[in-house]
Amino acid sequence: MFVPHLSATHDNEVRGDQLLAQIERVLKGTGANKVNLIGHSQGALTARYAAAIAPHSVASVTSVSGPNHGSELADFLRKALTPGSLPEHVAETVVTLFADFLATLSDNQYLPRNAIAALNALTTEGVGAFNDKYPQGLPTTWGGKGSEQVNGVRYYSWSGILQSNALDAGFNALDPFHAFCRALAGYFVTEGEQNDGMVGRFSSHLGTVIRSDYPLDHLDTIGQPTGQLRTGVDPIELFVQHAERLREAGL
Repeated sequence: MFVPHLSATHDNEVRGDQLLAQIERVLKGTGANKVNLIGHSQGALTARYAAAIAPHSVASVTSVSGPNHGSELADFLRKALTPGSLPEHVAETVVTLFADFLATLSDNQYLPRNAIAALNALTTEGVGAFNDKYPQGLPTTWGGKGSEQVNGVRYYSWSGILQSNALDAGFNALDPFHAFCRALAGYFVTEGEQNDGMVGRFSSHLGTVIRSDYPLDHLDTIGQPTGQLRTGVDPIELFVQHAERLREAGL
């Protein structure tokens, strides 16, 4: 298993080109013909880009809580930059602080970062433009499943949603990052009751949808950062099960 080093915040194509360069090095170093890509959040869009550009090097793409149709939260934050909504320097500070929060979840804080480019790349409009160029694996109907295989690349996805009652989260409700996700969930409209705090349930759909309503918030799906409080679904086990799924598919 290899963990790519990508800019924590930048647009999908910049991050995608960084990923492609690392895929090439992995294939050369291991002698393998293809890689299986698993991307969380914006990482799903990054992986989709790489697979669209170099399908001969990618066996599968798996989106975990990926904003494959954009994020309503990003839409809300982008509106903060609308002239007259907030003083520009204040709005940009808010967005940068949010991007810095995301960057703390990554060890790649020294690669180029562009908070505004990342935000634009995650809005409904930004992802819509991205999808026009790279539609592989996308559902043709809202909330549906996409093609399982395109250009020899298999596509999968899974994601979670916040429980309607905070008490249903058990000890995980004590996790400050879970509380953060719950606070952000208030900015969703279309998927107001069906989101993980950062991405809507149906917006996450790509290819074969394994499940999109696991009782997990956006960070829970990768076991970050205080997973010891969680009860119920084990996100690590989801990855183990998926590894077996890929193996059985000959990938």
